[in-house]
Amino acid sequence: MELKEFVERFAEEFDETPAEQFKADTVFKSLDEWGSLTALSIIAMVDEEFEKRITGADLRSVNTLEELYNLIQNK
Repeated sequence: MELKEFVERFAEEFDETPAEQFKADTVFKSLDEWGSLTALSIIAMVDEEFEKRITGADLRSVNTLEELYNLIQNK
């Protein structure tokens, strides 16, 4: 999966945030809709789409979508 596709899949986990707000440099934790339930859905999405496991600590260690993508690629 490429970065662009990852950003699109990440955006699909949000119900109210417009897809146009999601870019590689988006600081996802600053989004109004970000919270613990969204974090869990992202963890589940990564498990399903990448077959890799990330933790809450992994999510806390990155800020942008590109950083998260790179973290997942290196797991």
